[in-house]
Amino acid sequence: MAISGKISVEVVIQVPVSKFFHILAKEFHNIQNICERVHEGNLHEDGKVITFKEKIEGIHEEKKLIKYSIFDGDIGQNYKLFKSNVQVTETNNESASVKWTIEYEKINEDVKTPYSFLEFLERSTIEVGDHLHKA
Repeated sequence: MAISGKISVEVVIQVPVSKFFHILAKEFHNIQNICERVHEGNLHEDGKVITFKEKIEGIHEEKKLIKYSIFDGDIGQNYKLFKSNVQVTETNNESASVKWTIEYEKINEDVKTPYSFLEFLERSTIEVGDHLHKA
């Protein structure tokens, strides 16, 4: 079993690229007001609070790419490395393709591949997209 790898998911939302990218790059603190599974900056999953800290490592405005480093808490206890990238590309004037990629290195082979975190990113993207579409 591999202890490091990359996983990704791509979601198409009915929101212009600039609008979705703006909330991730400039108003990330508002995600907790939009997403059902995020409360007070924590991820809630299956009745359990998953703790971690995150830091934006870089924002590339032209490529609509953001790089995050995720560490400490539950994530830090299970992974030596945990990074996520999001890239938003235009599919047409009113919709965007959002691709999340997680790069990880587990502390040992017993740690699960972070598919649930990837699912969280996918669902959150849909929730934010729906919220922005209605606004």
